[in-house]
Amino acid sequence: MIQHIAEKKTVVAVLTVEDPESLFRGNKANFRDIINTGKDLDFPVYVVTTKDLKLSAKRIRGYHYSSESKTWSKQWFPLPDVVYNRIPHREDEQKRNVRKKIDACIQHRTIHIYNPYFFNKRKLFEWLKRNRSTKAFVPNTRRLLSPRTLEAMLLIYGRLYLKPESGKAGKGIMLLQYEEEHEKPFRLTIQGQRYRNIIYRTDKLDLLWRRIRREMRKAPYIMQEAIKLTTYRDRNFDLRILVQKTGKGAWMVTGVGARLAGPKRITTHVPQGGSIESPEKLLTPTFGSEMTNAIINRLRSNAVLIAKQIEKASGHMLGEMSMDLGIDTEGNMWFFEANSKPMKFDEPQIRKKSLERIFQYSQHLASQPKNPSA
Repeated sequence: MIQHIAEKKTVVAVLTVEDPESLFRGNKANFRDIINTGKDLDFPVYVVTTKDLKLSAKRIRGYHYSSESKTWSKQWFPLPDVVYNRIPHREDEQKRNVRKKIDACIQHRTIHIYNPYFFNKRKLFEWLKRNRSTKAFVPNTRRLLSPRTLEAMLLIYGRLYLKPESGKAGKGIMLLQYEEEHEKPFRLTIQGQRYRNIIYRTDKLDLLWRRIRREMRKAPYIMQEAIKLTTYRDRNFDLRILVQKTGKGAWMVTGVGARLAGPKRITTHVPQGGSIESPEKLLTPTFGSEMTNAIINRLRSNAVLIAKQIEKASGHMLGEMSMDLGIDTEGNMWFFEANSKPMKFDEPQIRKKSLERIFQYSQHLASQPKNPSA
């Protein structure tokens, strides 16, 4: 009689950094959901800080969440097979000791880590331009370096988005328009706090440049043609796609959501006044139900193409990303952003599947030999 040996469950560590005021940094509700899902699927899982992740130790100190007492406690855990990087802020990830620990995970003989770093917006566009099939989705994008190059690009397109290379949740994005008939043709819209925009107008390029530099605060920026997107009740929207690797290690779309910009807002991000909607609701008034279905299917296959190209060009092991894509008035698709640390999707069916895929992919990854050159 053949005995079936139960498959050894992969030990998953969710990586973050310490926080002297609240144990560790990051979205604790998200971490709690990850731990509860791991428990449901019978995976050993815990949260660990870069400081506590001692790779030469037999066991390490990590955090466990108890649903009964609704509290976090520090306990001993086995060394992980897979490290799931959820360090929440770029500035934390860029610290020397944190980068050193991530690099040590990448170099480790047996421990796998995926999504080791945040993406840089400018590099994402460059990566996608390298591939013939993804190049078509990229709006014309350049580094914002001087008033002359800004003016030259503005005169070609009439409208430009100015975006920080390492932005998050729509912060720091500006919209620049050239309105020839107006006595002050340069019109800069700065997305202010509490749903108010700041409008700055001038007819002098040097004054415009000075105002933009003030908003940039020495951060590197890109300038990008503003695509004429299809709208819903005169408000912009984009489609947010979550792409993850499955238990077989293949990229697959976990779900498609939509984000509608708040009234008169220049981005669709929820923290900036945007709202969560269904893609069908926003696309159907323009395209009808049949074409809407075709657009969503095309969106799904193109999102997988984009994910594959980003992973290949990044040179790192990736397991998930969210991306923002827009549809123009002709039904063409445009890529605006990808995030290697996706915020949680509020749509319940997407959320459940996304949590399960973290463990399915981790199980697959742990069964793969590590690249000897890594």
